[in-house]
Amino acid sequence: MKVLNLQEPWASLVKEGCKRIETRSWRTNYRGELYIHASQRKLTAREYDLYVEQLGLLRGTEFVYGAIIAKCRLVDCRLMTGELIAEVKKDRAEFLCGEYKPGRYAWILEDVEALEMPIPAKGQLGIWTFEQR
Repeated sequence: MKVLNLQEPWASLVKEGCKRIETRSWRTNYRGELYIHASQRKLTAREYDLYVEQLGLLRGTEFVYGAIIAKCRLVDCRLMTGELIAEVKKDRAEFLCGEYKPGRYAWILEDVEALEMPIPAKGQLGIWTFEQR
């Protein structure tokens, strides 16, 4: 299975359907099923203060660290333009959940499903392959 590593709260924002666009500095040609991995790195107290609005979208959600927590389909990867950014700004929650700047990339996610049981895994950079044993 192909997997993308995200730190919290971003991984849970995807899992809960609050975030449908993952923003990255790099593009990908990959399209298809993609699992979301919540990294082992925990938020610091300072980050909790910085991400208070994003965390407010996740009331009642318990973070899981170091595990694959959701699956989705990566259906597109679009270069961010002023026009795309203006369109995303219409959805405050979505805009709040990404880094929208010209020249970055918007990875469009669809059909997000939370896994019933998280799958423990050590994350990696980029899109990586996880083989269950």
